[in-house]
Amino acid sequence: MLIADEFFLIAHNDSRGKARLHPAAAGLGLAAGLLGELILSGRITVSDGLVIVLDRRPPADALAHTVLDQLIGEPQHQAIRTWLSFLARTGVTSVGERLARAGVLRRQETRRLLRTSLSYLPVDLNTTAWPATRLRTLLERPDPPTVPDALLLGLVSATGLTREVLWSAGPLAHHRLSVLLPALPAPLKELVGHTEAAVGAAVLRGNP
Repeated sequence: MLIADEFFLIAHNDSRGKARLHPAAAGLGLAAGLLGELILSGRITVSDGLVIVLDRRPPADALAHTVLDQLIGEPQHQAIRTWLSFLARTGVTSVGERLARAGVLRRQETRRLLRTSLSYLPVDLNTTAWPATRLRTLLERPDPPTVPDALLLGLVSATGLTREVLWSAGPLAHHRLSVLLPALPAPLKELVGHTEAAVGAAVLRGNP
């Protein structure tokens, strides 16, 4: 499962598909997850606050392909905070649709008065709960996590989801999380740092 998909399930680990954190934080975490997928595949990097395209070849995943095309199509916009904000607007829908196509979630529209709300419900609760359980287990083992898992843990921490992952973990897991994040590769560490700053600013502004 891809980074943004697992982040979505951790952030929406609920039978009703409701987010477990501030909506702005959820959107920014998903935006960072999508950018992180492109960093991990070697398509882009992040340096000095800028997103730089390294490889224009389309990724196999359709959503990753779309995000890369957007980055390529707007070369005048390189600031990481600009792209986090832009991708956050549609993050829940775009990643939710990807998970729905994979059969992990079920799309549901609800009409109330003049508004229609869209939610993504779990097809199987064990599947949606697995990413958080898996990360908690990783932190309780002596072996270091993979770079993608370390990135996912970084995004969990940056958006305020740590409690959802470590709610039953001991002090060792908390300590390991604190030392993992500074050891991330530079582009991923910068991505996590900008995500945390953007989440803090959005929550202070009271963005929905």
